[in-house]
Amino acid sequence: MSPGMATNFDTVLIANRGEIAVRVIRTLRALGIRSVAVFSDADAGARHVREADTAVRIGPAPAAESYLSVERLLAAAARSGAQAVHPGYGFLAENAAFARACADAGLVFIGPPADAIELMGDKIRAKETVRTAGVPVVPGSSGSGLNDAQLAAAAREIGMPVLLKPSAGGGGKGMRLVRDASLLADEIAAARREARSSFGDDTLLVERWIDRPRHIEIQVLADGHGNVLHLGERECSLQRRHQKVIEEAPSVLLDEATRAAMGEAAVQAARSCGYRGAGTVEFIVPGKDPASYFFMEMNTRLQVEHPVTELVTGLDLVEWQLRVAAGEHLPCAQEDITLTGHAIEARICAEDPARDFLPTGGTVLALREPQGGGVRTDSGLSEGGEVGSRYDPMLSKVIAHGPDRATALRRLRAALADTVTLGVTTNAGFLRRLLAHPDVVSGELDTGLVEREAAGLVDGAVPDEVYAAAAAVRQAALEPPADGGGWRDPFATPSGFRLGGEPAPVRHWLRVPGHDPVARDVRPDAPAGQVTADRVRVTVDGVVHGFHRAGDWLGRDGDSWQVTDHDPVAAALRGAAGAHGADTLAAPMPGTVTVVKVAVGDDVAAGQGLLVVEAMKMEHVISAPHAGRVTELDVTAGSTVAMDQILAVVAPHEDADEAAASAGASEGGQESAS
Repeated sequence: MSPGMATNFDTVLIANRGEIAVRVIRTLRALGIRSVAVFSDADAGARHVREADTAVRIGPAPAAESYLSVERLLAAAARSGAQAVHPGYGFLAENAAFARACADAGLVFIGPPADAIELMGDKIRAKETVRTAGVPVVPGSSGSGLNDAQLAAAAREIGMPVLLKPSAGGGGKGMRLVRDASLLADEIAAARREARSSFGDDTLLVERWIDRPRHIEIQVLADGHGNVLHLGERECSLQRRHQKVIEEAPSVLLDEATRAAMGEAAVQAARSCGYRGAGTVEFIVPGKDPASYFFMEMNTRLQVEHPVTELVTGLDLVEWQLRVAAGEHLPCAQEDITLTGHAIEARICAEDPARDFLPTGGTVLALREPQGGGVRTDSGLSEGGEVGSRYDPMLSKVIAHGPDRATALRRLRAALADTVTLGVTTNAGFLRRLLAHPDVVSGELDTGLVEREAAGLVDGAVPDEVYAAAAAVRQAALEPPADGGGWRDPFATPSGFRLGGEPAPVRHWLRVPGHDPVARDVRPDAPAGQVTADRVRVTVDGVVHGFHRAGDWLGRDGDSWQVTDHDPVAAALRGAAGAHGADTLAAPMPGTVTVVKVAVGDDVAAGQGLLVVEAMKMEHVISAPHAGRVTELDVTAGSTVAMDQILAVVAPHEDADEAAASAGASEGGQESAS
C-alpha cells in the first residue's frame, strides 16, 4: 500500500467488467491493493479476469443472473476476503440498494452514501433538491410516478419539442426526443420499455428540449469531512442517440468566469445531497448564451470520460475514490486545482456505422491499441476474446493529451488511425473522420452535430483497394509451399498458361457483407501484392495501400472489412430454389427478441412494427417491408438471434387488378354452371 494510504482495507472486489474493471485494477495494483474480479460465464476468458489478482465466477451470461445480482456479488466478496467494493460504472454503480447491502455486509462501498445515490438517481427529486440549493434547472414536468396520459399532458404544456427521460439510470438509455405530439404515446411506451430493461424502473419525466445545446459537465470530489471541490469541466456535446462519443477537457465554450460559476453550482449540488467520493454534475448550456446554464442531473459514480480530467489535472480519480472511501481528507483546496493542456477521448464501440450503427460482435482476431506519446488507451479487449451482444457495446477508449486543443485533436486522429480491431466492426474510423470535421476542429459543437453530419462521415462504398488486397491474399494462398530444397511444383500453381497468348487471369469472387459480390482478376505472372501473415500491400492506380489482415478481415485507418469468398454458381442455385428476397425479415444485429406483435396469418401494413430485437441495451424495431400477410414467424419473445438470421416472412397481397380479375373469373364460373 502506498505511503499515507489508510489501511482499513487491502482487498477490493470490482463489481463490473470490461475496460472499467481493467482500469480500476491498474490503480489498485499501483497502490498495492489486492484486486478481485468477478465474471459471468460469457466473460470467463476476459482480460479483466486475467489481470486481477483473484477472480470469482458469479453466474451465467445474463446480467440479471450475474453482474446485476446483489446476492452473488456479496457472496463473491465474502469468498475472496474483500473488505471493499468498487462498482465501476453501469450495472449496479448507481443502485442505492446495492450500496446499502454492501454496508450491511460490512463492506466499504467505494462511492457515495446510499441516500445520495437514491436522491440524485431520481431525476425528479434531484431537480427539486438542487433548485432549492439555488442551482438553475431545465423546465420540465413536476412530480414522480406520472402515468402516460400525465406525461403526454405535461409535454404538451411545456411545448414541443420535448425530451423523455428515465428518472432512474443514465447514459442516454431510454431517452427520446419527440418533436411531433402525435407520436407521444408510442415514444412514451418505447422509453418505458427501454428504461425498464436497462434500470429495472420505467418511471419517466419530460423536459423542454433546447435546440443546438451544449452538454457541459463538472467533475466533483467530496470527502467525508465536509470538503467539496470541482476539477473543472468536460465538453460532452458530441453525441449520437443521446450517447456521448467524444469528450474533452476543458471546453472551448467557457470563459474563466462561467467556469467558476458552473463549478460552484456543481459544488452546491453535491453539498445539497451530502455527497462523498467522485461524481459528476451535468448541465445543458445554450451555445449562444453559455452563462444561461441549467442543471440536468448528477451522476453518482465515476464517469466513462474521467480520463480527460485526469490528464489535464494530473490526478488519478480512482485513487481518490479509494482514499476518500478509506476516510482520508482531500489533499488540496479549490485554488490548488489547475488545468494543464487539453485532452480528448473517443469511445470505441462494437457497432457498424455503415448499417446505421447497429451493434456488432465476433472474435477479436487482431488487436493493436496505441499507448504513449500523449496517447492512452483504456481497454477491456484482448486477442481471441469474444464480443457478444449481452452487455454494453463500448470496448475501449482512446485518449490524447497535448499542450493545446489542436495538438490533442491531431494526436487522437493519428491514434484512431493506428487502432486495429479485426474480427469485430467498430466505429473507430467514423470517429477519426468526425474529429476532422470543420465544426469539430473549430469547436462549434452541439448535441445534434453528429446526427446531422453522420451520413457524410460514413462511406457506404467499399474502396476498390480493399478487394484488390483481398484478392492478393487469396492469390498468395494458391502458391504451393516449397519443399526442403526450395522447389515448388509448377503444375500445382494456377499459372494461367495458354499457347500463343498472355496467361489467363485467375478470377476471385469476393463479397463484403451488405454489398454485391465483386470479381477481381489477377494475372499469375504479375505480383498481386506483398502479403505477409499480418499485413498486405497492394498498388491501385499507382497508389500503394497498406492493410492489417487477420483471417477474412482487412483494416486500415480505424476502418475494417470482412471480405469473404463468393460462389456465384451456388448463389444462383439458391435463388432458383426460391429465396424469399424482399419478403424476408432478418435480424439486423445479434441480440434477443423482446417483443413479438404479430402471429402467422396476420395481415399487416407497410412499415408496421412486427418485432423488437434488443442488443447491447439498444432496441431495434423490425417493420413490415410492404403490406401483406405474415406467412412465417420463426421466433418468440426471448429468442436469441444471430445477425442476418431469418425472423419472419411477409408475403405481399395480390394487387387490386389481380384480385378483381380473380373475383370476376369466379363470378363468371358460377353463372356458367347455373
